[in-house]
Amino acid sequence: MVEEMSKEELMKITVEEFSRLQDWMLLSEKDSEAYKGMKKRYDELKVILASLNVNITGIDKIKE
Repeated sequence: MVEEMSKEELMKITVEEFSRLQDWMLLSEKDSEAYKGMKKRYDELKVILASLNVNITGIDKIKE
């Protein structure tokens, strides 16, 4: 049986992934296929964080 993740656990995991992903994006060329793939995940994570009412203003390094 799969246990449900608490909202706090989901927030922690998502913020950590969002931060790591942005670090990788900053190391990549914006016109590369890798960057484009990461940008898609970046957008998805922003939606998840917004739905959790997380203010990403201070942690968003990409700001796209």
